[in-house]
Amino acid sequence: MEPETELILENIRKKRLEKGISVPKLSLEVGISRSHLYYIETKRTIPSVDVLVRIAKSLNVQLSELIETGD
Repeated sequence: MEPETELILENIRKKRLEKGISVPKLSLEVGISRSHLYYIETKRTIPSVDVLVRIAKSLNVQLSELIETGD
């Protein structure tokens, strides 16, 4: 997995924790299973663009905040 991709997945977890949202709650809002979200956050799977957009919307953040890699 590319380092940039890993940073994006880390950003998802970081933003979720900052917002105080549980994995079950976010997965329900996004429309994916808990295990799918867990796999995303633990870097076992890469979400589609559609899922990334839904995660950003559910976290009430701009998509750019999730895909920012610090470059």
